[in-house]
Amino acid sequence: MTVDFQRIASHPFFLAVLLIHIPCGIVAVITGLIAMLSKKQPGRHPNFGTIYYWALVVVCVSATILAFRRWSAHAYLFFLGVVAFTAATLGRTAERRRWLGWVRLHITGMGLSYLVLVTAFLVDNGESLPLWKELPRIAYWLIPSAIGLPLILRAYFWHPLVRQPERALQSVSVK
Repeated sequence: MTVDFQRIASHPFFLAVLLIHIPCGIVAVITGLIAMLSKKQPGRHPNFGTIYYWALVVVCVSATILAFRRWSAHAYLFFLGVVAFTAATLGRTAERRRWLGWVRLHITGMGLSYLVLVTAFLVDNGESLPLWKELPRIAYWLIPSAIGLPLILRAYFWHPLVRQPERALQSVSVK
Protein backbone atom coordinates (compact mmCIF):
# COMPACT_ATOMS: atom_id res chain seq x y z
CA MET A 1 0.00 0.00 0.00
CA THR A 2 1.43 3.38 -0.97
CA VAL A 3 0.70 6.46 1.06
CA ASP A 4 0.10 9.77 -0.68
CA PHE A 5 1.85 12.16 1.72
CA GLN A 6 1.03 15.15 -0.48
CA ARG A 7 -2.69 14.44 -0.11
CA ILE A 8 -2.40 13.96 3.65
CA ALA A 9 -0.36 17.14 4.08
CA SER A 10 -2.96 19.20 2.22
CA HIS A 11 -5.96 17.74 4.10
CA PRO A 12 -7.83 20.44 6.08
CA PHE A 13 -7.62 18.47 9.34
CA PHE A 14 -3.84 18.06 8.99
CA LEU A 15 -3.45 21.76 8.22
CA ALA A 16 -5.66 22.74 11.19
CA VAL A 17 -3.55 20.65 13.56
CA LEU A 18 -0.41 22.17 12.05
CA LEU A 19 -1.85 25.67 12.62
CA ILE A 20 -2.06 24.82 16.33
CA HIS A 21 1.21 22.89 16.50
CA ILE A 22 3.52 25.54 15.02
CA PRO A 23 2.54 28.55 17.20
CA CYS A 24 2.52 26.40 20.35
CA GLY A 25 5.97 25.09 19.42
CA ILE A 26 7.25 28.64 19.06
CA VAL A 27 5.66 29.60 22.39
CA ALA A 28 7.24 26.55 24.08
CA VAL A 29 10.71 27.35 22.73
CA ILE A 30 10.55 31.02 23.76
CA THR A 31 8.91 30.58 27.17
CA GLY A 32 11.16 27.64 28.03
CA LEU A 33 14.21 29.75 27.29
CA ILE A 34 12.86 32.67 29.34
CA ALA A 35 12.10 30.35 32.30
CA MET A 36 15.60 28.83 32.10
CA LEU A 37 17.31 32.20 32.03
CA SER A 38 15.13 33.83 34.71
CA LYS A 39 16.03 34.13 38.36
CA LYS A 40 14.49 31.23 40.27
CA GLN A 41 12.01 33.10 42.43
CA PRO A 42 8.28 33.87 42.36
CA GLY A 43 7.22 35.68 39.21
CA ARG A 44 8.93 35.26 35.87
CA HIS A 45 10.42 31.75 36.26
CA PRO A 46 7.28 29.91 37.41
CA ASN A 47 4.96 31.94 35.18
CA PHE A 48 6.94 31.27 32.01
CA GLY A 49 7.59 27.70 33.16
CA THR A 50 3.86 27.08 33.40
CA ILE A 51 3.26 28.55 29.95
CA TYR A 52 6.13 26.39 28.63
CA TYR A 53 4.65 23.25 30.17
CA TRP A 54 1.17 23.74 28.73
CA ALA A 55 2.48 24.80 25.32
CA LEU A 56 4.62 21.63 25.36
CA VAL A 57 1.53 19.56 26.20
CA VAL A 58 -0.27 20.98 23.16
CA VAL A 59 2.82 20.42 20.98
CA CYS A 60 3.05 16.80 22.12
CA VAL A 61 -0.65 16.12 21.52
CA SER A 62 -0.57 17.76 18.09
CA ALA A 63 2.71 15.97 17.21
CA THR A 64 1.01 12.70 18.09
CA ILE A 65 -1.88 13.49 15.75
CA LEU A 66 0.49 14.57 12.97
CA ALA A 67 2.71 11.51 13.47
CA PHE A 68 -0.21 9.09 13.29
CA ARG A 69 -1.42 10.72 10.08
CA ARG A 70 1.98 9.94 8.49
CA TRP A 71 3.28 7.20 10.79
CA SER A 72 5.81 5.63 8.43
CA ALA A 73 7.58 8.95 7.97
CA HIS A 74 7.07 10.57 11.38
CA ALA A 75 6.77 7.91 14.08
CA TYR A 76 9.85 9.37 15.76
CA LEU A 77 7.90 12.59 16.46
CA PHE A 78 5.45 10.62 18.57
CA PHE A 79 8.24 9.03 20.60
CA LEU A 80 10.10 12.32 21.04
CA GLY A 81 6.84 13.92 22.17
CA VAL A 82 6.29 11.18 24.75
CA VAL A 83 9.84 11.64 26.09
CA ALA A 84 9.51 15.45 26.23
CA PHE A 85 6.11 15.30 27.94
CA THR A 86 7.24 12.66 30.44
CA ALA A 87 10.40 14.57 31.35
CA ALA A 88 8.54 17.87 31.77
CA THR A 89 5.81 16.25 33.85
CA LEU A 90 8.41 14.62 36.10
CA GLY A 91 10.24 17.94 36.54
CA ARG A 92 7.07 19.88 37.21
CA THR A 93 5.62 17.32 39.61
CA ALA A 94 8.88 17.04 41.57
CA GLU A 95 8.86 20.81 42.15
CA ARG A 96 5.16 21.01 43.00
CA ARG A 97 5.18 18.07 45.42
CA ARG A 98 8.61 18.88 46.85
CA TRP A 99 9.92 15.35 46.50
CA LEU A 100 13.24 14.61 48.14
CA GLY A 101 15.84 16.00 45.72
CA TRP A 102 13.16 17.95 43.87
CA VAL A 103 15.51 20.66 42.62
CA ARG A 104 17.68 18.18 40.71
CA LEU A 105 14.63 16.33 39.40
CA HIS A 106 13.12 19.63 38.29
CA ILE A 107 16.32 20.75 36.55
CA THR A 108 16.78 17.39 34.85
CA GLY A 109 13.15 16.91 33.79
CA MET A 110 12.57 20.40 32.47
CA GLY A 111 16.02 20.59 30.87
CA LEU A 112 15.60 17.26 29.09
CA SER A 113 12.11 18.16 27.92
CA TYR A 114 13.48 21.35 26.31
CA LEU A 115 16.40 19.48 24.78
CA VAL A 116 14.03 16.89 23.24
CA LEU A 117 11.71 19.65 22.00
CA VAL A 118 14.58 21.34 20.15
CA THR A 119 15.84 17.99 18.85
CA ALA A 120 12.41 17.13 17.44
CA PHE A 121 12.21 20.52 15.75
CA LEU A 122 15.64 20.15 14.15
CA VAL A 123 15.12 16.55 13.06
CA ASP A 124 11.83 17.51 11.42
CA ASN A 125 12.89 20.87 9.96
CA GLY A 126 16.69 21.00 9.87
CA GLU A 127 16.92 20.23 6.16
CA SER A 128 14.88 23.39 5.45
CA LEU A 129 16.84 25.78 7.68
CA PRO A 130 19.67 28.00 6.47
CA LEU A 131 23.08 26.74 7.65
CA TRP A 132 21.50 23.65 9.24
CA LYS A 133 20.65 22.20 5.83
CA GLU A 134 24.39 21.94 5.11
CA LEU A 135 24.90 19.58 8.07
CA PRO A 136 24.48 15.81 7.94
CA ARG A 137 21.12 14.58 9.27
CA ILE A 138 22.75 12.95 12.32
CA ALA A 139 23.81 16.44 13.47
CA TYR A 140 20.13 17.34 14.04
CA TRP A 141 19.98 14.52 16.58
CA LEU A 142 23.33 15.18 18.25
CA ILE A 143 23.90 18.94 18.41
CA PRO A 144 21.07 19.75 20.86
CA SER A 145 22.39 17.09 23.26
CA ALA A 146 26.00 18.20 22.80
CA ILE A 147 24.98 21.71 23.87
CA GLY A 148 22.15 20.94 26.30
CA LEU A 149 23.48 18.04 28.34
CA PRO A 150 26.55 19.91 29.65
CA LEU A 151 24.29 22.82 30.63
CA ILE A 152 21.88 20.48 32.44
CA LEU A 153 24.79 18.78 34.21
CA ARG A 154 26.25 22.13 35.21
CA ALA A 155 22.94 23.19 36.77
CA TYR A 156 22.47 19.72 38.30
CA PHE A 157 25.71 19.96 40.24
CA TRP A 158 26.36 23.68 40.72
CA HIS A 159 23.10 25.62 40.71
CA PRO A 160 22.74 27.59 43.99
CA LEU A 161 19.43 25.87 44.85
CA VAL A 162 21.09 22.46 44.50
CA ARG A 163 23.79 23.45 46.98
CA GLN A 164 21.32 24.42 49.72
CA PRO A 165 20.45 21.84 52.39
CA GLU A 166 17.27 19.90 51.60
CA ARG A 167 15.50 21.19 54.73
CA ALA A 168 16.00 24.82 53.65
CA LEU A 169 14.50 24.03 50.24
CA GLN A 170 11.26 22.76 51.72
CA SER A 171 10.27 26.36 52.45
CA VAL A 172 11.46 27.77 49.11
CA SER A 173 8.62 28.17 46.68
CA VAL A 174 8.83 29.51 43.15
CA LYS A 175 5.10 29.30 42.44
